[in-house]
Amino acid sequence: MIYQRAMLSPSNFWPYRNFAALDTELSAFETAKFVVVPVPYDATTSWRGGTREGPCAIIDASMNMELYDRELGRDISVAGIHTTPEVEPMMRNPESMAVRVTEVIGQVLLHDKIPIMLGGEHSLTFGGVCAALKMPLKGPLTVLQLDAHTDLRDEYSGTRWGHGCVVRRISELPGVNVVQVGLRSSSQYEVDNVPANVTQFWCEDVLQDFAGKLEEIVGLLGDEIYITFDVDACDPSWIPDTGTPEPGGLSFYQVRDILRAACTGRRVVAVDCVELMGGHPASAFAIARLMYKVMGYLSTPEVR
Repeated sequence: MIYQRAMLSPSNFWPYRNFAALDTELSAFETAKFVVVPVPYDATTSWRGGTREGPCAIIDASMNMELYDRELGRDISVAGIHTTPEVEPMMRNPESMAVRVTEVIGQVLLHDKIPIMLGGEHSLTFGGVCAALKMPLKGPLTVLQLDAHTDLRDEYSGTRWGHGCVVRRISELPGVNVVQVGLRSSSQYEVDNVPANVTQFWCEDVLQDFAGKLEEIVGLLGDEIYITFDVDACDPSWIPDTGTPEPGGLSFYQVRDILRAACTGRRVVAVDCVELMGGHPASAFAIARLMYKVMGYLSTPEVR
């Protein structure tokens, strides 16, 4: 069952949080196209903690959204959105947590659903990508990473599995290409040691010619992709609620357009959204809206 590794403490079980506050019919696992998986984990954060509160904040915000989407001209929720209980963190080490995420996301994929994992810190993405790679794929998996940081350190804060190393570890997996978009910060080591299967789009370049760079980005995406959205890719003027904010960044509509383009004409195996903290309602609402739009793009026949 999907809940084998996903547990809520009794004190948090009522009222039950469903993404978009859906009723029983639209939120049933058996018929839902999308499965929202909240993972409140932030054991390796390096500046401001609190991303463990992000999943709850996003879901709570989503429960106050209007479900009609003007861009798509319809109520996206009719595709069905199931929300699992929070995945219980493994505090032994981030490697153990990656295994747990692989198990949970793998269960969602085996039931032919699209998982939308809500973190939590970015180290969780490694487990999600591992789960995607266990599925039958027609070719290489492209990981589309929206992020202010390259996350290509070999080791950081005493571990090779933390949020600052996640893309280095992903790049080492066979059959994976990575496209990074929105970058604004990196260490000298990371700049000097970009893996051959990682392509970078620095935010300043993207902002100077958004339409042209978006075309380049889309041209690098394979037929099957995993989307990881670190919210610090966004300009902190509208997403201040993240542990490592960087000046500049993408606007709401630029993020929307990148996500829409990524979902067009290809199979999105899984999606995650990470590094949101839980104290700024406007940030949580904006991210909830973007995740809802992704579900809309992926449930529109002419877009997929």
